[in-house]
Amino acid sequence: MSTTHKGTALITGASGGIGALYAERLARRGYDLILVARNVERLQAVARRITDATGRAVNVVAADLGGTDGLAQVETLLREHAGITLLVNNAGFGSAALLLDSDVARMQEMIDVNVTALTRLTYAAAPGFVARGNGAIINIASISAIAPELLNGVYGASKAYVLAFTQSLQHELAGKGVRVQVVLPGATATEFWDVAGIGGHGNLPEGWVMSAADLVDAALTGFDAGEVVTIPPLQDGEEWNAYEAARRTMSGHLGVATPAPRYRKAA
Repeated sequence: MSTTHKGTALITGASGGIGALYAERLARRGYDLILVARNVERLQAVARRITDATGRAVNVVAADLGGTDGLAQVETLLREHAGITLLVNNAGFGSAALLLDSDVARMQEMIDVNVTALTRLTYAAAPGFVARGNGAIINIASISAIAPELLNGVYGASKAYVLAFTQSLQHELAGKGVRVQVVLPGATATEFWDVAGIGGHGNLPEGWVMSAADLVDAALTGFDAGEVVTIPPLQDGEEWNAYEAARRTMSGHLGVATPAPRYRKAA
């Protein structure tokens, strides 16, 4: 356990699963914590367990990030608390339902949490990090960001946003003392699958499902290595490097004033 104080980490979706494990791991690394989620009883249980095990200061904030008031409360905290040095945007939920079988109001709620809340919290934290020349942002996405056919299309699109948003942040904040990472978990043993409508991760093939502890430990290993994009289930990291290199090569071919020959009508 680290005896060096690294500031305060604010973690959303911290009442269980990946968020609670991030909290425990970060406390052992020397962070005090602010844990955010809707369920105050579960947050308090996580906080007590971590404080007893590590002695770190752990505060809880009961807030619904899908609502205006709860989101504003956490935004204000990120702007005003100069001791916060790490933001973990973990809150979110998904769905396995087909697009045309989905309730559009529920899809809007998903966008509110997965996209809008993550964006606003990042905007609240980043200027202070830049001004102080120190800080880090970890965004939790999904392999659906690069494989949108796997689950619900709105969910995949929301996580593709998180990937693109993080890459843009890295482009802007590199050299300003701020670390940025996006984590793309695959199937993980959490409550996600109950909310998504699968009926629990036990209904998935056993070889697909990573433990939440392994996922978080792998993600933090990627963070320590300086990765911007961390994909714990991807066994050959060179596949991502090739994918990203191809994307960057193609993006350099897009600044052309005339349509490609295949889109020109024959005379």
